[in-house]
Amino acid sequence: MARRLARFRQRFGIAARKVAVRTELAWYWRWTGILLVFVVAALLSAWMYDMGRRFAGFDQRELQQRASDLERQNGRVRDQLQNTRDELEKLRAVDAASDSRLAIERAAQKKLAEQIKLLERENARLREELATFESLLASEARETQPLSIHRFTVQPDVLPGEYRYRLLLLTGTGRREQQFQGRLELVVSLNEGGRDVMMVIPDGKGDSASAFRLSFKYFHRVEGTYRVSPKARLKSVQVRIYEGKSAQARATATARIE
Repeated sequence: MARRLARFRQRFGIAARKVAVRTELAWYWRWTGILLVFVVAALLSAWMYDMGRRFAGFDQRELQQRASDLERQNGRVRDQLQNTRDELEKLRAVDAASDSRLAIERAAQKKLAEQIKLLERENARLREELATFESLLASEARETQPLSIHRFTVQPDVLPGEYRYRLLLLTGTGRREQQFQGRLELVVSLNEGGRDVMMVIPDGKGDSASAFRLSFKYFHRVEGTYRVSPKARLKSVQVRIYEGKSAQARATATARIE
């Protein structure tokens, strides 16, 4: 009984616990305040992080600005490089065209020089032939010669074993009104393999004989080539002129090879 009375006094007497009366907040206001606290904390953290990057030299906006500037500079450099390449291609094209024109001019000059040399040789030969004609026209011996051979020469040509011959045929004054019909024959003396050999050109075979036929009235210049073995050594060449079908030569001349 005494214990129950003591407990009753502790609850409702002077020794009872104090009771505080507080105003109860709604739950949504409480969560709103908590959210505001988190937002302020986040903003403060972001501000402190940004300030720290600035102090450390890692400002993102500055880096972006620098990156943008570098990109623009890189673009300008690329444009300048492309312009330089285009200009280089143009210069190369101009240089190639200049080289082509220069090569063409050099080839033309070389060809012109060769033509000039050829004309000079031809002019010299014509002068020699003119001098020969003048001397022959003034000679009394020509009255008795029906046919004469002048300036018979034999020289090596381009290919090994190939030779070029030249001669001038002139009829006598007594035959000016007659057409000379005949043929030309070459008798080549050479040494081949230690043996002396005689070779007659043309040999009468094939169509090569047609190139050695002659038909002229006053004078005729003859020029041609023949070939022997490249290993043979040419000693002399005799030219024989036959008239018609005669087997006896009307005129002969010999050219020695030095």
